[in-house]
Amino acid sequence: MKLTKSMKNKLTAVLATGVLMTSMVGCSSTSKEAELTDLTITHVTSPLNVPSIIQKTNNVFADEFKANGKDVTINYAEITSGADQTQALASGDVDVLYAVGGTSVISAAANGADIKILNMYSRSPEAFCMYSHDANIKSAQDLKGKTIVGPAGTNLHQLLIAYLEKAGMTIEDVNFVNMAIPDAKAALDGKSADVALLAGPTAYKAGQQGYNLVTNGKGLTDAVIAVAVTEKFYNEHKEDLEIFMNAEENIIKYINENHEEAMEIVAKELDLEKSAVEEMYKQYDFNMETTDADIKAFQNVADFMLKTGMIENEVNAEELFIK
Repeated sequence: MKLTKSMKNKLTAVLATGVLMTSMVGCSSTSKEAELTDLTITHVTSPLNVPSIIQKTNNVFADEFKANGKDVTINYAEITSGADQTQALASGDVDVLYAVGGTSVISAAANGADIKILNMYSRSPEAFCMYSHDANIKSAQDLKGKTIVGPAGTNLHQLLIAYLEKAGMTIEDVNFVNMAIPDAKAALDGKSADVALLAGPTAYKAGQQGYNLVTNGKGLTDAVIAVAVTEKFYNEHKEDLEIFMNAEENIIKYINENHEEAMEIVAKELDLEKSAVEEMYKQYDFNMETTDADIKAFQNVADFMLKTGMIENEVNAEELFIK
């Protein structure tokens, strides 16, 4: 059958409408967020991660999702190593790093990993310490040839390198052994290490036991801790992460408005006296808002790590923060 001009025009209109509808359907499917039913976050209580302890005790994240009509199961990954945390994020085993150190974030970014800072978690330079057996160890020069233990690629590692650098020394001038904070404390107790890099309750206990405080992180490390995700996950779950951040705000509000109860919860979780928690809590700033000073602190970490050979590639800290 031969198509008339009128029939051709109608057919063209139908086809155009079909293409438009297909295009609209395609746009709708790509713009819709993937449904979130499970959220895996890191759960780290050390050095003194008060928000993490309060969150898990009070089930804050799950309740906030439920209040917004979403049934989301919160899974916890207890990963203490910064390198293992960022690796778990990259592999997709973890969705949110809920408290990851600045050095770990910078290291991952320098290696090309997809990692973005959602918001700040804490700042606490004075909570990061270096303790020794020998009370005569009072300067970096006194550390030459000593066995020093602590977690590599962390704020504590940065503290050690910065302390040595001020005296014109490097990590090569000491015998540094990588190990987690509890193991470092055990090595100090067992006298298999001369010096241990400690933080939070472990550092507090070392001080109470009479170990010699060589230095803390003040003036040596900004000790910035953040909450991080991949950019891919952020783009796929912006609405869910807004709910997550609202829950974070509620946690801080709860701590501020129910201070005594919050300190009791933390003391029970960490098996400490409430007075000890109160004393350590003074060293922490848990404001989750990102300031210009925070961005500068991350840039300081990046510049320091590049200068000391901890990373090989430059990192622009400002680009790490989700705007």
